[in-house]
Amino acid sequence: MSARQGKGTVREKEDFDADAAAEILRNAMCGLGTSEEPIIDVVDSHNNAQRQDIAVAFKQSYGKDLIEELKSELGSNFENTVVALMTPPRLYDAKELNKAIKGIGTDETALVEIMCSRTNEELEEIKAVYQQEYEVALEEDLDCDTSGYFGRLMISLVTGGRDVDDTVNDEDADTEAQELYDAGAGCWGTEESKFNQILCRRNFNQLNRIFEVYEEKFGQSVREAISSEFSGSVQDGYTAIVDIAENKPLFFAKRLDNAMRGIGTSDDDLIRLIVSRSEVDMEEIRTAYYYMQPEDDRRTLREAVASECSGDYKNMLLALLNKDD
Repeated sequence: MSARQGKGTVREKEDFDADAAAEILRNAMCGLGTSEEPIIDVVDSHNNAQRQDIAVAFKQSYGKDLIEELKSELGSNFENTVVALMTPPRLYDAKELNKAIKGIGTDETALVEIMCSRTNEELEEIKAVYQQEYEVALEEDLDCDTSGYFGRLMISLVTGGRDVDDTVNDEDADTEAQELYDAGAGCWGTEESKFNQILCRRNFNQLNRIFEVYEEKFGQSVREAISSEFSGSVQDGYTAIVDIAENKPLFFAKRLDNAMRGIGTSDDDLIRLIVSRSEVDMEEIRTAYYYMQPEDDRRTLREAVASECSGDYKNMLLALLNKDD
C-alpha cells in the first residue's frame, strides 16, 4: 500500500472475497425490511475497486444490478451515500459536476471544489467519463452554464494544464509575483487573465513560492489581494487554489465545516466530501479539522458529523471517518 493510500480512512480489505460480500448484501436486502448494519459493514470495509468487484459478483450470482437493488431498498441520505460509495471515483465526480451544472441554478461550490482540487490525470479521466455518460464535452457544458471571470476560470481548469514538475524556480517566482501585483493591486482595474495563467498552470510548490515572494515584496498575501480584486464565485475559485496549494487537507476541512455550519446541513456537500476523500487523505483532513478550531472549543470531525446527522446515514458517515480520531 502506498503512502498516499495510507492517508485514507477506508482501505483495501485483506482476504477479499467478492462472492461472500455479495451474499451478505443480498441477505441484508432479502425478506421483510432491510438490515442496514451489514450493508454499512460491507461498504465501509472495502475500498472502491473492491466494491466494483462485489457489484460484478452480485450480478453474476443473482442476475440483478447491485446499485439498483440498493436504491430500491434504501432511502434518503443513507441511500445517496451508499450509491456514491458504489460509484467509481471519477464517474462520481462527473455525476456531481453534471448535477452542479444541470440542477436548479449552478452549484458553484461543487464546481470549485472538484475542478480546483483534482489532478491533471483525474481531470482527463473525468472528461472522458463525462463525455461517455452525457454525450457532451464537460468543457461545453461548463461554457454554457458559467460566464464571466468564473467561466474563464472553469475553462482554464478543465484543460488540465497545471505543471506536473513539482520543482521550484526562485527566479520565475519573483517574476510572477511581480506580474500578479501588476495585474491587481499595482494597477487600475484587474488583469484577470494573468491570475488565471499563473494560478491555473503552475505546480503547487511553485505557487507557494510565488505567494511567499509576493508577501515579502508587497506586504500583503495573495489571498488578501484576491479578496480585494475579485468577488463572488471567481474569488472563491482563486482562493480555493491558494488554499489547496498551501494546505490541501485544511482546504477540505474548511469545506466540511462550511457544510455543517448555519441553519441545516448541506448534505450533498457533506456526502461528496467524505466519500471522495475517504480513500485519499481523510486522516489528514480529520487532523486539520480538529486543529483549525479554537483551542478551548475543539471537537473531532466525528463529533461534528454525529451532532448534525442521524440514523443509518450518520452511522455510514461515521464508519467512513473511522474510530481512531
